[in-house]
Amino acid sequence: MKNFTTSTVLLGSAGVAMMSILSGCESPQDEMQNRFLVIEQGVNGKYKVIEEHPTDGASRAIIREYDKNGVMRERFMNEDELKELAEQEYAKVQDGTSETIQSGSSDAGMGLAGTILAVAAGSLLGNMIGNALMNNKNFKNRSNSVNKSAYHRSAGAKKSASKSSSKKSFFGGSSRSSSYGSRSFGS
Repeated sequence: MKNFTTSTVLLGSAGVAMMSILSGCESPQDEMQNRFLVIEQGVNGKYKVIEEHPTDGASRAIIREYDKNGVMRERFMNEDELKELAEQEYAKVQDGTSETIQSGSSDAGMGLAGTILAVAAGSLLGNMIGNALMNNKNFKNRSNSVNKSAYHRSAGAKKSASKSSSKKSFFGGSSRSSSYGSRSFGS
């Protein structure tokens, strides 16, 4: 009887592992992946992400902002500069003064440091900090509103599709049961 129990446990464990693979579970690796960002300053002085791409190299960004003459200029920020701004903004999160955790509409955007933290906290400061921030409702809402990139929208669509597809049966069909009336063939 002991062999039967051991093999049943192994089979059950293998089944659970296979189901998680087939269901497309999200991994925290996506939050940790380095990013290439294009961040643009609006006429109101606030920033929004307009392009975002995962990258195998270091995180980096092109910042498009207006100079003192009102001409839009581009400048490059390397990973160290991005980390420094993200760390400064995270210190504000910890003392409660960051705009990333304030309630209210952020459709107008945020400051540069807040925008960087909202979009790349996990990849710049580590997954634990990224997850802790995403558990804050205000941070999550403001993070989603400053990221207007197609990558962000498609990643969100994949997450919602995987949540809705979890109601399917193991073999891809609907989990609804159907009932058929009893029929008698022949008399």
